[in-house]
Formats: sequence, C-alpha cells, structure tokens
Amino acid sequence: SGCGKSTLLRMIGGLDTATSGKIVIQDRDIIGPGADRGMVFQSYTLFPWMTVGDNIKFGLKLRKMPADQQEEILNKYLKIIKLEKFRDSYPRELSGGMKQRTVIAISTILSPKVLIADEPSSALDVTSQKMVIKMMRDLMEKGFIKSMIFITHELPLLYNVTDDIMVMYAGQIVEKGTAKEMVFDPLHPYSKGLMGSIIVPEEGVR
Repeated sequence: SGCGKSTLLRMIGGLDTATSGKIVIQDRDIIGPGADRGMVFQSYTLFPWMTVGDNIKFGLKLRKMPADQQEEILNKYLKIIKLEKFRDSYPRELSGGMKQRTVIAISTILSPKVLIADEPSSALDVTSQKMVIKMMRDLMEKGFIKSMIFITHELPLLYNVTDDIMVMYAGQIVEKGTAKEMVFDPLHPYSKGLMGSIIVPEEGVR
C-alpha cells in the first residue's frame, strides 16, 4: 500500500499528469484520457437510473454507432459476462460481483488497446472474484481486450491473469519477471515478503 501503483496507472490512463517522462502506447505519445485505454477502478459506479443493458451500451451511443450494431455487441457481452437474464435489471438489483462485471464490460466495450484494472476484485468474495477473473480472461481470448495492466497485492492471483509481473516499492519498480518467475522464484526482498505474507493453512488445522 502507498507504493504508487494507482498513481502510476492514473497517469497511464490520462487522469493525472506526470511531472517528467512520457507514456507511449504502440510508438505513440499519450497525453490525457482516450478511448484507446479503458479503466476499471476498485469501486464500481453505474448510472442508477439505467438498466444493465443501457449502462453497457452508453459508450457505443456516444460513438453514434447504429442501433442494430449496438444490440449485436451488447448481446455478445451479456453472454460473456453471464448477465443475459439481467439485461433489463437496474444496478440496485445486482450483487457486487454482477456490478463489477458490468463495469468491466463498460470499460472494454470499445475494445481498448490497454485495459487498466486497479484491484478490480479486491472488494469481492472469493466466488465473485473467480468469476470476474475468468470473465477478463475470456474477454482477452476473444480479442475484446488487447492487453491489460492489472494491479493487486496478490501475486498468486496475477499468476492466473498475466504473463509478466512487476513489483513496486516506494514509487519504484524493483523487480520484473514472468509470472512463473515472480511467484515461484522472486529475488528482491520485498517480492519475497509479498509471497511470504500469503497464509497457507497448516495440515490438520481448520
């Protein structure tokens, strides 16, 4: 906590301004927010007066996409996030996991080049967390998400989501490696400390 993860990603997302350096995506300097980046925050915010379907389609409407095309994309997304039956439901009728899946759909509906996910599953129970992670992987496999930066304190969770892991400490990236290297053979003392902080049940203890 407090090492600068969220601040870094807010700068990549264009919500904060860096005092030095630059942000480059596919050889292009990035300044300010843009549709090439989607963001998912720790807390979810939806338009309470709009249905799940209308919340998800909001970005498509802003793009003035034809109505039939909006419906086609929406139907694909509802199937992926397993909320077909809740298309006409309102946010107050959804569980936390359902709301987060809806937010992720909104953030990826325009197929961003980079999805920035800031601890998107931290407020969810284990079952909902698994569903959200599976959904994000499905969106990547289907090409709706081109690439993703995923923030979390849980290295084992990243092992199931990402190809590479970077560990930050005091505002600096102190170690980077493949997911397998970082989870099973971290080198930096802080990386080792993160792995060592994971509670593993002892045999015979319930």
